[in-house]
Amino acid sequence: MKKHRFGSLELTVLNAVARLGDEAYGLGVRRDVSELLGHDYSVGAIYTTLARLEEQGLLRSSTTAPLPVRGGRSRRQFRLSPAGRLALRDGERLAVRMLDLHKARPA
Repeated sequence: MKKHRFGSLELTVLNAVARLGDEAYGLGVRRDVSELLGHDYSVGAIYTTLARLEEQGLLRSSTTAPLPVRGGRSRRQFRLSPAGRLALRDGERLAVRMLDLHKARPA
């Protein structure tokens, strides 16, 4: 299985999709990631990252039925693929190892 290397934005987007569940659509992910990282990411940056993660097979998407309001639009909803779940776990393990190394270092 291919090992993925991520930047903080990709890993945070994967985490946001996992945490948001049924609410994991573009603008919801953007709001969550921007709040978590303390930076107002553009819609384009988030959708580009979502598309890249989907191309890598880490996310899957589907289009929902239109929202039940006048002029309601459908949403593109994202979810982790099995490979995405593994990649997220690998990212978490790496972060823990790095924190452990930092703590073990003499002051």
